[in-house]
Amino acid sequence: MIYFDFVHAESGPVEDYAQKQLLNYFHLLLKEEKTERHIPVEFTFGFPIPDLAVPFSYDLDDQYQIIATPYRLKISASNPRSVLLGVYRLLTELGCRFPMPGIEHEYIPQIRLEEINVYVCEAASFRHRGVCIEGADSLKNILDFIDWLPKTGYNSFFVQHFEPEVFLNNWYSHKYNPLLNAETLNQEDMEQMFYQIDQAIALRGLLHHRVGHGWTSKAMGIPYACAPAKTAPSKEQRLLLAQVNGIRDFWEEIPSNTNLCYSNPIARSAFIKGVTDYAVNHPEVDYLHVWLADEYNNICECRDCRSTTLTDQYISLLNEIDSILVQSGISTHIVLLLYQELLWPPVHQKLVHPDRFTLMFAPISRTFNRSYSCRGPIPTLMPYRRNRITLPNTLEENLAFLEAWKAGYDTDSFVYDYPLGRAHYGDLGYHHIARIISSDIKELSVLKLNGYISCQELRAAFPNSFPNYVMGRTLWNKNLSFEALEEEYYSALYGSDWRTVKEYLLKLSSLTSCDYFNGIGLRCNLQQAAHYKEVQTLAGEFRLTIRQRLDAAESFRKIFFTLLDYHAEYCILITKALEALAAGRVSEVPELWNAFMNFIRIHETEFQPYLDVYRVLEVGTKYTGFTLDIER
Repeated sequence: MIYFDFVHAESGPVEDYAQKQLLNYFHLLLKEEKTERHIPVEFTFGFPIPDLAVPFSYDLDDQYQIIATPYRLKISASNPRSVLLGVYRLLTELGCRFPMPGIEHEYIPQIRLEEINVYVCEAASFRHRGVCIEGADSLKNILDFIDWLPKTGYNSFFVQHFEPEVFLNNWYSHKYNPLLNAETLNQEDMEQMFYQIDQAIALRGLLHHRVGHGWTSKAMGIPYACAPAKTAPSKEQRLLLAQVNGIRDFWEEIPSNTNLCYSNPIARSAFIKGVTDYAVNHPEVDYLHVWLADEYNNICECRDCRSTTLTDQYISLLNEIDSILVQSGISTHIVLLLYQELLWPPVHQKLVHPDRFTLMFAPISRTFNRSYSCRGPIPTLMPYRRNRITLPNTLEENLAFLEAWKAGYDTDSFVYDYPLGRAHYGDLGYHHIARIISSDIKELSVLKLNGYISCQELRAAFPNSFPNYVMGRTLWNKNLSFEALEEEYYSALYGSDWRTVKEYLLKLSSLTSCDYFNGIGLRCNLQQAAHYKEVQTLAGEFRLTIRQRLDAAESFRKIFFTLLDYHAEYCILITKALEALAAGRVSEVPELWNAFMNFIRIHETEFQPYLDVYRVLEVGTKYTGFTLDIER
């Protein structure tokens, strides 16, 4: 019998959870001993670690030293979250694998106590290492993902909007899947879900990012985001709204997509009060995202607003928010957004206290066919034209905006990127997008960015979660080779013949296009059409190999080969529709796309954790060029 005796143990929710996780996994990991053994375990944090630089912030910056032998186990870390990260790193070094969200996917080997001999002393390459919720998610999807984050080296979770209601509703209403009956959730159900999500973040000590879009609608007195208005704006509300083409109205009927008249003192005061009240009432939030409307070319054209720029008005609002928070003794970090019109830096305004703020570069219109590391010369910044802007498409155009901001702001910053938000559906092998993620992260230091938050679906594990795995592991250590992670990941999922599967997925990636599915480029593309035709042959032929491996696979790996089998049919059906679209055979497209939609709808509950049916249909019909067969 083996006993772990915790000595000099700090007590707190995260530290206690780290202890429980260590004990639970070691109970599964270690073979039974005939004699009684007592192993001292020590967790410490908040002190300098030998051989590592003192962190700029003990609370925000993660580092740990792990010493593990058959006679002693010690994890020294910068903070309680880092202790938990150290526990999972120790388990990884001992052969455990956490390939995707959900404990049912974990691999825990059996080892003897004498085999433990681990020494690791590392600091994270970047401060910001996280994921932002998108898509259609059940409560279990969200909780499983939060649980998985620290196991893979992440330290942050971003709950977009005031509450994640829209993402839960997308799932429980089974949006875009008429084959499933909508589930009714009352407000009490929702509140309980919100509570469990917040508790899961806190239990692991994850850095809590919150809100983003929604402040403009809150200033109007409308508490929800990303949903059409239930009524037309009142007379009082209209005075707060941006005047566009001589009209003050909700932009395309969605309040959170509507900008305010930021020269109107009442509108400014309402916006500022909404943010400051929230910060005071939510001390659990570490990074409060203060963004404007989620649309562009819809900013106010009144005389006073035209006398300045939107970004100057934005910085002025942030300075007023900061002043009130200083007076209130609130230290919450504010995330400042570089996005759409806000890509252009301010002309006159400057942040009074830049240390409170973190710049977030959000190149939503970028290509994912190339990495930041492949950029060419950076062009001159494109001119700003009120309500006539065009979003940058190339990497170089996007990075020109980042350089312009960085020239005036040497402050904390990260990229908010979208490889697993839309573009990944175009990469059927998930290998290309994983390599882009790896290469992008390795370039962050050159771009003077201190991390990466991925705006993405949580159900992005189809055919596997290799892109998210690469993201978390490389954000912890930017020097990890992509090839080493390939072997570590694929061998865990697919066993000794992992190279055969990898080559198949690599070939799928080489034949498909992130940009084409994301609506970038001409829809008629005969070369791409030929590639899609080739995918159908490749996937059809490889299914025989998959099924042979599935029959012979041990229980842990059966789910991964089952996923590959389902994925092969998915590839065949979606590329039939894509091939017709790219070849210009327009009359064939509806029937082929409908066959694909029906297939994934029928199988959604069977493969729910891995593929977000709502989101692939949303992207395919909003960007790629297909048509949805039901009302949005």
